[in-house]
Amino acid sequence: MHFDTQFTHFIEAAFKEDVGDGDHSTLSVIDPNAVGKAMLKIKQEGMMAGMQVAEKIFQFREPAVKFTPLKKDGEWMKAGETAFTVEAKVHTILQCERLVLNCMQRMCGIATLTHQYVAQLKGTTTKLLDTRKTTPNFRLLEKEAVRIGGGVNHRFGLFDMIMLKDNHIDYAGGIEKAIQAATDYVQTKKPDLKIEVETRTLDDVKKVLAVNSSKVFRIMLDNFSPAEVKKAVKLIEHKYETEASGGINLENIVDYAHAGVDYVSVGALIHQARSLDLSLKAMK
Repeated sequence: MHFDTQFTHFIEAAFKEDVGDGDHSTLSVIDPNAVGKAMLKIKQEGMMAGMQVAEKIFQFREPAVKFTPLKKDGEWMKAGETAFTVEAKVHTILQCERLVLNCMQRMCGIATLTHQYVAQLKGTTTKLLDTRKTTPNFRLLEKEAVRIGGGVNHRFGLFDMIMLKDNHIDYAGGIEKAIQAATDYVQTKKPDLKIEVETRTLDDVKKVLAVNSSKVFRIMLDNFSPAEVKKAVKLIEHKYETEASGGINLENIVDYAHAGVDYVSVGALIHQARSLDLSLKAMK
C-alpha cells in the first residue's frame, strides 16, 4: 500500500479514537472561528523525527493551515529549541495537539536510539535493520523513524518477503523441505518475492547451502555468537547476504560487524526506545 494512503487511514482512525463524537472541551469554551498560533517546544535532546508527519496531521484537519518548520527530520535537537510553529483555527490546533505529540515523541525516541546503533557501526560495512516487533497499527511511523535515524527497513509485513523462521521450518519438516516448498510457491504464485532463511546452527547453514535455491537471497544467523557468525560468513562465501539477529545490543554490535556479517537486525530499536519529551504551547 502506498505510504500516503496508509498514513491517511492511520490519521482517520486516530482522530476517530480521540475525538469521537466531538472535542467537547474545546467546543464548550472556544469560538469555532477563533484563530491561533502555537509552537512545538523541545524539552529533551535527541534526533528530530516526525516533522512531515505533524504537518500532514494539521493539514488533514485544516488544509489551509500555516505550518512553519524550524527543524528538519534527522537533525539533532536540544532542549529549549522550537521545532515548528503552526497557525490555524484554535479547534484544529487543540484537536491535533495530542496526536502530533504522541507521534513525534515516539518517532524522536526511535530515531535517537537508531542513531546510537548506527554510530557504533561507523567504519564497518554492516548495515542496521529493524524488525516486525512494532506497535500494532503504528508500524508505518515506527519504521519511518528508523529510516530517519539511519537504519534500513526490513520487510514491512508478512506480504513483502518470505522469511522461513524456526517455526515455519519445524512445521514444514526441516530446512530442505521448507526451502523447496517456498521456492515452488514463489515460482508459481509470486515470482518477485525473495526468500530469507533463518538458521540456528552452523549445520543449518550447511543445509541451506546444499539446497542452493536461486530464490534464497539471505541467510539469517539467529542467536549466533560473533565467533559463530564469523565461521558462518566464511562458509557462505558471499553466495548469499547474511544477517545476524538475536541478542544484539549497543555493547556487542561492533563485535558482530567485525565478524563480517552484512546486516544486523535489532528489535530493540523500536520496542525498547523511550519517547522524548515535547510540548505544544499556545503563542500570544
